[in-house]
Amino acid sequence: MTSTAKAASSAILERDGKYLLVLRRNPPSADMYAFPGGRAEEGETPDETALREFQEETGIVARNPQLFSVYDLKTYAADGSVTSHFFLSVFTVEADADAVAEAADDAADLGWYSVDEIRRMPVPQSVLECAERLALRQ
Repeated sequence: MTSTAKAASSAILERDGKYLLVLRRNPPSADMYAFPGGRAEEGETPDETALREFQEETGIVARNPQLFSVYDLKTYAADGSVTSHFFLSVFTVEADADAVAEAADDAADLGWYSVDEIRRMPVPQSVLECAERLALRQ
């Protein structure tokens, strides 16, 4: 059985060398920290999805989404079948410096983490890769 990939987007907000991550409550990345994001809704562009999901999960209204990376993410069952398949568009975003993040929607918790901290946390490989690449730019 071939799966049709679903569109998803996530958004990276950086402040003072730390990145805003949410603790996922739901699969496919349950109990892992990731950039705020989720599945696209009907008719949404990837950047619209990133901004909506970011606001739903953190309460922060972000702006100026810039495409940073794209991933073809598949999750496999023990028998090798694909259980989930997403095309993930990752954007960097901006927000007001005084905006306070609060975990909501499927975010169980959230926090600001440095790349060194992210390396030691349960995160999807795509999150670590993006954080490492962004750290090199600073």
